[in-house]
Amino acid sequence: MTSETNYVKREVRVAARAETIFPFLMDPDKITRWMGVTAELDPRPGGIYRIDVTGQDIASGAFVEISPYSKVVFTFGWESEDTMVSPGTSTVEITLTEDGGSTIVRLRHSGLPELDRESHGMGWDHYLGRLVIAAVGDDPGPDPWKAKDAGS
Repeated sequence: MTSETNYVKREVRVAARAETIFPFLMDPDKITRWMGVTAELDPRPGGIYRIDVTGQDIASGAFVEISPYSKVVFTFGWESEDTMVSPGTSTVEITLTEDGGSTIVRLRHSGLPELDRESHGMGWDHYLGRLVIAAVGDDPGPDPWKAKDAGS
């Protein structure tokens, strides 16, 4: 018997209610406050999930499941010829669980090849850290990973 290990898991605590955080996963204007230069989102099952993350790296997929204020699931991959994680080949599940006056945000990114797990884990660490700041109304500042020529 083998156990599934083709995923990364991350958890952060945000000092806000789930209903405050949830739009930061659904609304293009809010998601780009913590991740991405531009975003095209159609938050319904089968709807597009597409984010120009750095001005050079575009992640895309489709929404699979949306449970307001508690869970979002979407497929994920990179629009690049030299990737092992192409659009639709991996899945991101984000759950929001209120705990007192804050919310625990749990992310599970499955379907990742072994060689890509560490880099995706680092990426999620980076962007979830920015979400913790943006979701409470603060400015996480310019994203140091954004390409120098990618918008303002």
